[in-house]
Amino acid sequence: MKTDIEIAQESELYPITDVLKTIGIEEDEIEHYGKYKAKITEEAILKREGNKDGKLILTTAINPTPAGEGKTTTTVGLGQAFHKLGKKAIIALREPSLGPGFGVKGGAAGGGMSQVLPMEDINLHFTGDFHAITTANNLCAALLDNHIQQGNECNIDTRQIVMKRCMDINDRVLRNIIVGMGKKTDGFVREDHFVITVASEVMAILCLSKDLKDLKERLSRMVVAYDYDSRPVTAADIKAVGAMAAILKDALKPNFVQTIEHSPAVIHGGPFANIAHGCNSVRATRLALKCADYVITEAGFGADLGAEKFFDIKCRQAGLHPDAVVLVATVRALKYNGGVKKEDLKHENLQALRRGIANLEKHIENLHKFKVPVVVALNSFVTDTKAETEFVKNFCEENGCEFALSTVWEHGGEGGIELAQKVIKTLEEKPSEFEPLYETDLPLMDKISTIAREIYGADGVTYTADAKKTIDSLEALGYGNLPVCMAKTQYSLSDTPDKLGRPTDFTLTVRDAYVSAGAGFVVVLTGSILTMPGLSAHPAAYDIDVTDDGRILGLF
Repeated sequence: MKTDIEIAQESELYPITDVLKTIGIEEDEIEHYGKYKAKITEEAILKREGNKDGKLILTTAINPTPAGEGKTTTTVGLGQAFHKLGKKAIIALREPSLGPGFGVKGGAAGGGMSQVLPMEDINLHFTGDFHAITTANNLCAALLDNHIQQGNECNIDTRQIVMKRCMDINDRVLRNIIVGMGKKTDGFVREDHFVITVASEVMAILCLSKDLKDLKERLSRMVVAYDYDSRPVTAADIKAVGAMAAILKDALKPNFVQTIEHSPAVIHGGPFANIAHGCNSVRATRLALKCADYVITEAGFGADLGAEKFFDIKCRQAGLHPDAVVLVATVRALKYNGGVKKEDLKHENLQALRRGIANLEKHIENLHKFKVPVVVALNSFVTDTKAETEFVKNFCEENGCEFALSTVWEHGGEGGIELAQKVIKTLEEKPSEFEPLYETDLPLMDKISTIAREIYGADGVTYTADAKKTIDSLEALGYGNLPVCMAKTQYSLSDTPDKLGRPTDFTLTVRDAYVSAGAGFVVVLTGSILTMPGLSAHPAAYDIDVTDDGRILGLF
């Protein structure tokens, strides 16, 4: 069986100009990054602002398991299926991070016959957006330390610096470091920290900005430290905004590539959903809506994280109105949630499936709370039996949502025709009445409690002393009316990774919080979630290589 990268490297690529002509984007509106990648000019984006929006379809999933769910693969395959049906459709994805690419997860460009190309470029440096975000973030951090070194005009309390440096690699030893050691000219000695680039506020800001003006306004509100009176010091206060915006100017433009079947794909921005808001950029989504009749986008990890943040943060801020949701599940993952070990998932086990389907049931219930119609896509594996597939199908239909079997990994767009037709039927027959889960004028603890109880199924929420103190302080500073971005494990509906299925009788523990004032939300830290991941005993980097003629091996 061929690997994903082998399939990708054997696929024919069309010039990106030919792909973009299918959605009305002309040669003079394209900024080329080689023959197969392009950004779109500001003029082209402005020109389409008056166009009518297409239908917005979100792809999400049950909680991820080692068995794999295939959310991105399903998104790509669904876009290809719309293309085969003669529909004008664009898929809108996040850019993969190098952290998991070299870590455990691998790449994030789809799989099998449903991939975005050029796969290697997308999974590695792509158009340099992440490098720009990393550089802008670290420039701000350098200007902050320099401001202190050069006299500290803002009276920054070096014990209350919240700006962290970042890099797009998993590196656990950088979570907590000491900087400024050496001579007096080397700066003040203090504790510092790194986060992975996809967890940085600069990433969130870029992904939520409407345009360059909005980007600068958001950067200016970014809190980098507090002074000796515990008042916030911002990026504007240390004069960092202009230079940061200059670095990010081109990164703000959406990137276009193509699927294996040459349908258009926009890939832009990439915050993680377990430690950030988990969606591609507002600019990319809005541009796609102005260029196509159907836009299929995705949100990271399970619906308890990515979909909730897509609705409550991205859609709220950008004024987006999602029309339908595709919820991806697999028989294998449901059996895993039912207690079956990974090595035994290939065997039929209806009893485990009955237990594990409670996870799917909870996600369906959650999505209905946002008043958006749901289609369940069962991503097919050769080990699935007819009895197992029929069980999931009947369950979904009994729970008020359409069901379709997806074989897009094996058959590409053809394997997603049934799913595309069910989505179109849902769009025509079940109009969305979308609304967010909560109102932002609620106190922060009430918003946290609403998500914990309604989405996770928790009995309640407990707070550490530090978390209570921080939340009280944030509200006193005027940040209480922001939505919350929950940092939580992706593997469970609870804040404990090994509680599978549909956990009950648990209390969510909040250990800390901080404001991302530029992004426009308060980040709430639960459990042992980390903003700088580490590498495993056998990271994917061990298996990546390049041949003498420049062909990359081992990406998946």
